[in-house]
Amino acid sequence: MGAGGRATRDNERMPQVLTFPEPISSLAVRPQGREKFSDEDYWAFCMANPDLHIERTAEGEIVVAPPAGGESDYRNIKVASQLDRWAEADGTGTAFGSSVQYFLPDGSGLSPDASWVSNETLSRLTKQQRKKFLRLTPEFVVEVLSPSDNLKQAKAKMEVWVANGVDLAWLIDGDAETVYVYRKGRPTKARRHIQELAGEGPVAGFVLKLAAIWRGL
Repeated sequence: MGAGGRATRDNERMPQVLTFPEPISSLAVRPQGREKFSDEDYWAFCMANPDLHIERTAEGEIVVAPPAGGESDYRNIKVASQLDRWAEADGTGTAFGSSVQYFLPDGSGLSPDASWVSNETLSRLTKQQRKKFLRLTPEFVVEVLSPSDNLKQAKAKMEVWVANGVDLAWLIDGDAETVYVYRKGRPTKARRHIQELAGEGPVAGFVLKLAAIWRGL
């Protein structure tokens, strides 16, 4: 084969670069030629792009969001570490950080910044099933706003969590010193300028200290 054939193959392997006229907070991708990825194809796509923060909507769109900035990650760690310490001491469930993803009943695949799953719920999955995205609904989730997040979109995501069976969900806006509390079957409540927030229902006994989260970096 001549040099022209080799050049064609090299061009086919070159990455495509997309330029947008204005900043975007996230990018939704629809799989070409089909309505949505299968769960297996979606898993493979995520594994092939480990540096991206990827989620999936109930409609099958793949949403790629930018990574967290320094202050956002600091706040995430403060939440997840407190939840993990409590979960270890409590013993009735397991805490997870921002890398886990849940396949929810509506078909979406979402990753909260912190979450808690009871031992009873986790026991429904086999050891092998636990190695991939967890096909279950966590009882408790926490989302922490980052500078790239849109508050309206973040609130809509919280509604998705609750609609899929989450008992308790907290949306934390560190800059505004506000926590939006979502409970299944009850109206959302905003808690402003508080120094700690007590868990209830599945995470009764957990208390999140907020001073460091409000302070940030």
